[in-house]
Amino acid sequence: MAGSDHEFGGQHTEIKLAIVEAYLKRYSAALHNWCDHVWYIDAFAGTGRRTVRVKARAGDLLEEPAPEQVEQRRGSAQIAIDIAPPFDRLVFMDTRRKHVAALEGLKAANSHRDISVLQGDANSLIQSEIEWDGWKKTRAVMFLDPYGMEVEWETLKKIAATKAIDVWYLFPLAGLYRQAARDMSKIDAIKEAAITRMLGTNEWKGELYSKVKAPPTVDLLGYLDDSETLQRSADVGGLEQYVRQRLKTIFAEVLDPYPLPVLEKPQRFSLFCAISNPSERAIKLAKSFGADILKSTGSASRHRSGR
Repeated sequence: MAGSDHEFGGQHTEIKLAIVEAYLKRYSAALHNWCDHVWYIDAFAGTGRRTVRVKARAGDLLEEPAPEQVEQRRGSAQIAIDIAPPFDRLVFMDTRRKHVAALEGLKAANSHRDISVLQGDANSLIQSEIEWDGWKKTRAVMFLDPYGMEVEWETLKKIAATKAIDVWYLFPLAGLYRQAARDMSKIDAIKEAAITRMLGTNEWKGELYSKVKAPPTVDLLGYLDDSETLQRSADVGGLEQYVRQRLKTIFAEVLDPYPLPVLEKPQRFSLFCAISNPSERAIKLAKSFGADILKSTGSASRHRSGR
């Protein structure tokens, strides 16, 4: 579709989509055995495909050199459409007009499927429309892959309250540690509000920061200033675990996150799997799927890196 190119990619994109696809396959196969309706919801669906530039490769003893290539690969929406057994309904959301037009094209190309394309802010759409009695007979997987720090805590609360949706959430960890500066004095009101909106509490200030003695200084009149300052005590790993603990206050279970990218530092994302259904059966099933997929993905990634 001309004009619908969605160019992005990289190692973390390949891995996150591989993880989600593996989960969708297992989830759809298992849930169709005992649930009336099984859905997939993509809150930041993009176009359904992505344009990836593969860098040129120098030749060596075993391989000839290869020029740069531009490839068209499936995005999350197309991956979900391809899952078998098929989802009974697919819901795609995006704010961007070109993305929505491309998603409408996907819908037209799969007219035999029950596909809804919604244009608008995912937070507003989810918060206003997700409360529904039908969740008692419906189960779903939702993919939250925001372009930045858009996902609001209130949105996550609404999702968790359905008790019917498994969520794969690519959390923007780099966005959090950039906004939550090491020195509390460098966090302005806008950054503070953004962090609170994403984490659902303003208690992060007391839980992630602690008082430390500032380096002593002497002013022009000879007065000694040995005041205290607030410094972030949590490193990147600590921030990640804090997010997991926050998610566990509203979801029935949250798996250990998968750090992305794998071969590049610093870590920029954490891929969380959060389970809203509190039943022992649902938690056991999701944990089994998720843990197995994350473990096998981690082993494959380490093997590719030679570690």
